[in-house]
Amino acid sequence: MTSQAIDSTVSCTDPEASSTLTVTTAREAILANISPILTTQRLALRDALGCVLAEEIVSPIDVPGHTNSAMDGYAIAGSGLPEQEQRDFTLIGTAAAGMPFNQSCRAGECVRIMTGAPMPTGTDTVVMQEQISLVDDQQVRIRKGHRAGQNVRQAGEDIAQGSMVLNPGKRITPADLGVMASLGFGEVSVRRRPRVAFFSTGDELRSIGETLGPGEVFDSNRYSLYGMLKRAEVELLDMGVVKDDPEALKEAFLCADEAADMVVTSGGVSVGEADYTKSILQQLGDMHFWKIAMKPGRPLTFGRLENSLFFGLPGNPVAVMVTFYQFVLPALHYLASGTPYRPFTLPAVSGGDIRKRPGRFEFIRGVLSPQQDGSLTVDAIGKQGSGILTSMSRGNCFILLPETCDGIAAGETVTVQPFNTLV
Repeated sequence: MTSQAIDSTVSCTDPEASSTLTVTTAREAILANISPILTTQRLALRDALGCVLAEEIVSPIDVPGHTNSAMDGYAIAGSGLPEQEQRDFTLIGTAAAGMPFNQSCRAGECVRIMTGAPMPTGTDTVVMQEQISLVDDQQVRIRKGHRAGQNVRQAGEDIAQGSMVLNPGKRITPADLGVMASLGFGEVSVRRRPRVAFFSTGDELRSIGETLGPGEVFDSNRYSLYGMLKRAEVELLDMGVVKDDPEALKEAFLCADEAADMVVTSGGVSVGEADYTKSILQQLGDMHFWKIAMKPGRPLTFGRLENSLFFGLPGNPVAVMVTFYQFVLPALHYLASGTPYRPFTLPAVSGGDIRKRPGRFEFIRGVLSPQQDGSLTVDAIGKQGSGILTSMSRGNCFILLPETCDGIAAGETVTVQPFNTLV
């Protein structure tokens, strides 16, 4: 990654001092200081799932490659459809996918045809097998009520030869794999996935399997971070728990910076609670210790080490997840693709009152539910403390309450951000 100084004009004039920012301003300041990854690699098609496309995909062929039947039925010339009650046709053969009927079909004749089979010469219409009657082994009866050209897929109907199919910057989905496979691509050029190193800090943290002493807790943040980063399609380096020790922290920061495009930590470094932590970060890079006008997740450190971007997230479990989704995820998206991150939101009717004071952007955990009439309602989960991690587990969305909101009454429409779209 190319090193560059953090532009503080959007956020604060003094990186040494804590600054209070809105969520939008902080996000804009972060994205303004990211240089997308431009390194590319060729991958086998299956290995490219979730990667960001680095080349234009132009179709070398028509898809479908030939005009074919969209149904199992009988192929005829549309000009011969009955104008009166019915008409009988002579059955002259069968066409199947991969086994075309190679003779011409004349007026008054029909061909038994299977889905995907090329249309025989002289035919342009398919009548579904459920809509015909068999007179005998050689005769098929078709009644009126059909139209010429029905149930036929034209060559190039899905993709025309020479057309642009996929643009650079698109994250490759399962459907994209299928599209490229239909065009005969066995491999594709993609951007290198971002490399992210992450660790937790705190003397009170213990790893799973260790015995808890007085005042000690198991490190849950690293597991939440692992899950969120895994879904973000990055290469991971889990560096475990780092003690609140100057030498250990400095070594961890240096090691992570050497290996990664981005370093993410939780606890202890968000606003420089420990003087040596803040001092180490400022020695190693250009850092901003911000206070964000949001709940939960007020403290955030963002900056650049020598080789990598750095995010210092709060220590409370819910605050870690909220700040990751609102700041780290957009940064990863832009780092990987060079395209803006546009989170999916939708309106829903609040099922109850939600108390709030103006001044902060609040991310209320809620349960979004569809109603029988097709509308959506959302209900806030009970306890909303930044340490109540079960609110993230039980909920399925954030209820987004901007800084100007002074509370929500039951029946009002609010904006929600579903968890399953945060990838």
